[in-house]
Amino acid sequence: MKLSYDQNTDSLYIHLADRPSVDSDEVADGVVLDFDETGALVGIDVQHASQKADIQNLSLLHLPLRELDAA
Repeated sequence: MKLSYDQNTDSLYIHLADRPSVDSDEVADGVVLDFDETGALVGIDVQHASQKADIQNLSLLHLPLRELDAA
C-alpha cells in the first residue's frame, strides 16, 4: 500500500493494489473508490484532503512485520 499526496490539488490517493482501475464510484463528496476489472478495490482518491483529514500527522499503528522477524 502506498500513499500519495499532491499539495497543488490537495488530493490524497491511497494505492491499495498495483493494478489499473477500470471503474470508479464517488461514495461521498470528493471521495472516489477505484476498482479493477474484477471489481476489487484498488485505490481511494480523497479530494480536498486537508479539509477532510489531518494530513500533516500520519501515524502507523500496526505493520505486518513478519518478514523482518524471520531474518
